[in-house]
Amino acid sequence: MKIAVVGNGAWGTSLAVHLARRGGHDVTLWAHDAEDVGAMRSQRSNHRYLPGVPFPAGLSATGDAREAAGGAGLVLFVIPSEFFRASVRSFRGIVEAGTPVISATKGIEHGTLSRMTEVLADELPGRPAIALSGPTYAAEVARGEPTVAVVASKDAAAARLAQSEISDGHFRLYTSDDPVGVELGGALKNVIAIASGIVSGMGYGYNTTAALITRGLAELSRLGVAVGGHPETFAGLAGMGDLVLTCTGALSRNRSVGQKLGEGAPLAEILASMGHVAEGVRTTAAALELAKRAGVEVPIAAQVGRILRGEIKPDDAMRELMNRELKKETA
Repeated sequence: MKIAVVGNGAWGTSLAVHLARRGGHDVTLWAHDAEDVGAMRSQRSNHRYLPGVPFPAGLSATGDAREAAGGAGLVLFVIPSEFFRASVRSFRGIVEAGTPVISATKGIEHGTLSRMTEVLADELPGRPAIALSGPTYAAEVARGEPTVAVVASKDAAAARLAQSEISDGHFRLYTSDDPVGVELGGALKNVIAIASGIVSGMGYGYNTTAALITRGLAELSRLGVAVGGHPETFAGLAGMGDLVLTCTGALSRNRSVGQKLGEGAPLAEILASMGHVAEGVRTTAAALELAKRAGVEVPIAAQVGRILRGEIKPDDAMRELMNRELKKETA
């Protein structure tokens, strides 16, 4: 099968490497930047975003959308949410009708508050839309370390196709019929990961982190269910699994942003120093708007938003959270 991976960031590159190494596929990695394409072709690696990982023989790079996705049996879009719609739109007329299209992006579109599979359905109608999410660090997938994730779609046959064509002995996929829960779990956990980094940067220990993860899971589950997700999804790979990974792992970009905020660094300085996107920074505002629309209380996300906007210091945000009205745990 010919498979296109659209987006040459660390995660897109890692998926392309995995698919090519798996065998049985002709994999093309599409990049917007012509210099990136030239470098990947000459170096047979993506030194900019995933250094030290050589490209397998079955992987090629291109900046031509038709060369990448024309005749492809699967197309994976791994583009930051900020640029997702425009990138998908550029593949109109190229991705054939009926071809499953997969979002491996964990975010919510600003303004519309659309999930990425909703953007896929808008821009590429007639192609089954699938969400791929779960506890996945790009570098570890690229190294072939055992990883488990989930593909979710309302089209069961498309989800099974993605599962069978992507899974192997190193990367195992489960299927789900709940793209709402899977996508919101993947997006909202980034907000909680920023909070986890903040408390670490403030010098707090395991008690605080465990409490934050647990109450963060309750918060994202409450919001996710309110907008149509299944409760059990948030106890699974795209919910609890991804949340634990990003709140505790040293490779988490969102946690790293939070840690520097907790140490007192300004947000603008933090973002300027990063070579990668931390989706949680943009997702926080969208999540708060979604919660407002749904009438759901999200106190941790609300304080993260205030910290990101420079309205409150982390110490004061923690004090406010700890002094909220006492209530039942399940309330």
